[in-house]
Amino acid sequence: MNALPPQQPATRTACPYCGVGCGVLAVADLNGGAMIAGDPDHPANFGRLCSKGSALGDTLSLDRRLLHPMIRRAPGVLGRVDWDTALDAVASGLRTVVDRDGPEAVAFYLSGQLLTEDYYVANKLMKGFLGSSNVDTNSRLCMASSVAGHRRAFGADIVPGTYRDIDEADLIVLVGSNAAWCHPVLYQRMIAAKRNRGAKLIVIDPRRTATAKDADLFLPIAPGMDAALFCGLLVHLADTLALDYAYIDRHTAGFVEALARAREIAANPAATARATGLEQADVAHFFELFRKTERVVTCFSQGVNQSAQGTDKVNAIINAHLATRRIGRPGMGPFSLTGQPNAMGGREVGGLSNQLAAHMGFSPEERDRVGRFWRAPCLAAKEGLKAIDLFEAIERGSIKALWVMATNPVVSLPRAGAVRHALGKLDLFIVSENVLDNDTIAAGAEARTQVLLPGAAWGEKHGTVTNSERRISRQRAFLPLPGEARPDWWIVTEVARRLGFGSAFAFGGPADIFREHAALSAFENNGERDFDIGALAGISDAAYGALDPVMWPARAGEPSREQRFFAAGEFFTPDRRARFVAPERPRPRSATSKYFPLRLNTGRVRDQWHTMTRTGMSPRLGTHSPEPFVEINPADGEAALLADGGFARITTSHGSAILKVRFDAGQRLGSIFAPIHWSEATAAYARVGEMVTAANDPFSGQPELKATPARAEPVEFAYVGIALSRGAITLPAGTWFARQAITGGNAVLFATNEPFGLWHEHARTLLPADAELAEYIDQSRGLIRIAAFRAGRFDGCIFVGPAQSQPQWGVVRSLFEAGILAEQERRTLLSGRSADGMADTGPVICACFGVGLAAIQEVVAAGRNVTVDDIGRTLRAGTNCGSCLPELRGIIERSASPVVP
Repeated sequence: MNALPPQQPATRTACPYCGVGCGVLAVADLNGGAMIAGDPDHPANFGRLCSKGSALGDTLSLDRRLLHPMIRRAPGVLGRVDWDTALDAVASGLRTVVDRDGPEAVAFYLSGQLLTEDYYVANKLMKGFLGSSNVDTNSRLCMASSVAGHRRAFGADIVPGTYRDIDEADLIVLVGSNAAWCHPVLYQRMIAAKRNRGAKLIVIDPRRTATAKDADLFLPIAPGMDAALFCGLLVHLADTLALDYAYIDRHTAGFVEALARAREIAANPAATARATGLEQADVAHFFELFRKTERVVTCFSQGVNQSAQGTDKVNAIINAHLATRRIGRPGMGPFSLTGQPNAMGGREVGGLSNQLAAHMGFSPEERDRVGRFWRAPCLAAKEGLKAIDLFEAIERGSIKALWVMATNPVVSLPRAGAVRHALGKLDLFIVSENVLDNDTIAAGAEARTQVLLPGAAWGEKHGTVTNSERRISRQRAFLPLPGEARPDWWIVTEVARRLGFGSAFAFGGPADIFREHAALSAFENNGERDFDIGALAGISDAAYGALDPVMWPARAGEPSREQRFFAAGEFFTPDRRARFVAPERPRPRSATSKYFPLRLNTGRVRDQWHTMTRTGMSPRLGTHSPEPFVEINPADGEAALLADGGFARITTSHGSAILKVRFDAGQRLGSIFAPIHWSEATAAYARVGEMVTAANDPFSGQPELKATPARAEPVEFAYVGIALSRGAITLPAGTWFARQAITGGNAVLFATNEPFGLWHEHARTLLPADAELAEYIDQSRGLIRIAAFRAGRFDGCIFVGPAQSQPQWGVVRSLFEAGILAEQERRTLLSGRSADGMADTGPVICACFGVGLAAIQEVVAAGRNVTVDDIGRTLRAGTNCGSCLPELRGIIERSASPVVP
């Protein structure tokens, strides 16, 4: 855990990254940044933070911030305007489209990065007062299949258990979840249960991820076959008389049909093994562990959700828990691990297009209730377009106005190239953002009118978020609003007032919005609806400001407590019975072929978040995986004539990308993995969303982000290089590059086929014109090293070498950050060799404490039988969030491997 300076008051807030919902202590410094530590009193993390959370203080710079409202009218350039002008343009533009084309011609696209109060007013404006449900969220790409699965099984979108169930489980099953990297703080609670209580860990994933390295049993399942595995489990439990038939008869419906379908899909362990591509012995082992262990928690995440059959996967998991009554009791249950910090809060207020607020839908009774509560003049009559359909409607021209808040769909959505083209067709494109230059803003430049509204960032705004276990936490501001930035709730409210809806949006602050949100949750509820925080409807401003984390439900007149749902076997269906769901026969939507023989799986890396508009600003977070890459099994790589460390063009029927190649035996044959994070703003030819199919789940609308047919081909570059500068770096067109944050400047890693001699000319245009240049050129070896100095300070460089060379990136970076260099250090810089005390650290393995591979290898080599605890005591690596622990174990194992002569 990081430590804060003593005797300085800290602001208690919440992390803006994953759905674990960690508490954060922040102390603002005098330079616009902050010192960050985990909150030891927050029940989600008890003081732990992951590498991303620990580095939050690195991401608060105002560089690249959108600080003032701006308008562009095509053809034209962005021009700064005042708030009144910008808000009037938004309101009049929306009114024009609604009056001319109807409310269905308007759409909002929101984000799990918004606070609940922001989400609430946006949904209220769109669904209650503009009269359309075309308001969806990037949570559609993340959690929609869980939402649909919960609603089918339970009658409501409920995560039944709490994190304490993970602490108390004797068997933890992780399905489609690389929790060690994507939910690291919660994952450490799983590892603690394994270490302290002997809990078993099963990991089900096509990739042998960092999480799989800690598993007692790893099941490298074929892509898309999760439902087949859990159908086989249900059949096995039935055939071994391990079901709770009394519970099934009393509290559920649909069991006979679900079991019959499961038998069609996976009639026994052998059939299950064939369907899933697993070894029969491993399947049998999993089935036995589940059958013999009462306290089982099954955690699932994007590998389950991001599928054209994601909802069926969720329900197949839930079926196994319902049939054995492993739900609603301590240490057991199905558990959806939410991807974003407030995806759950967005679901609470109706952020998805097929919901109204407070977990209500579009039945006549629910519409009437919400309409009366809001006094809405034209409440939307039906569900709206889900994300994929929404952007296809923009492409067709049927949606004329779009408002995007706090997300970057031109990078994250499937068929990202088509999305980029579609935005140029809009009459009105509104973006609420805190960055000035993301891909979505650039793509919208062709719209007839583009309005940019500067939103407040994390650390500058107040509100609430809800984590994966239904726990509501406060995000609190500890920095002043920069420039003319404003909270999103304020922006939406001001537009609503200009549209004539002022009385319904008379909010003076986020506490007002929260009270209304809480009151709606309890309105005509009487315990009949799952989401109820009526106990907070009368909260005072002071109490809202001091609100401790609280879990819902929090009903008026009931004591506050952590509550599991369904302990009494009562659900939120009309007859109060849970529903078994018979899944369709599982199969990926698109088949591989001779032309596209591989399956592209997409996801996250350990130290980056979404499209890197925040994490990309942290120097320490960029050092673990600095370049966009593709992981491929060595056998598949060699068959495609790829080289480990070289480059590949990955192509699908939708687009292509050029990525560094990493051979990884943990990749399943026929499957490749590429991270989602890089955009046109941060790399060349690396937008993975460009390649992904838009096929989506018929129930949830969630797209197939894990199984797009693809092919891989080698790409040859003659030279690779690095460029550093105190200012901006613009490389020649056609250069492959990846930007990386660096203290005191900018850095770019690049690859090129430009003739060797041209880089000498490029250096003179890329480096400061008034700088003194020091050069080292070896044409026979293909080396150019040019460094720029001003008043003795190292101000930039261009290093170019043959493609197979490995520049001493760590040394160059250290010298650049040092600034003023002695003569010996200048010679070291140009020679490319390491100086005394200036050894290259290699890739950073522990981002929390900045520990590189070289230092870890030195500790391992210095002793016998070295453990990860030994490394932690010596270097601190692995002692904070623990997300690097699997890599530390891998380094130790490799060092212990016998040398083959």
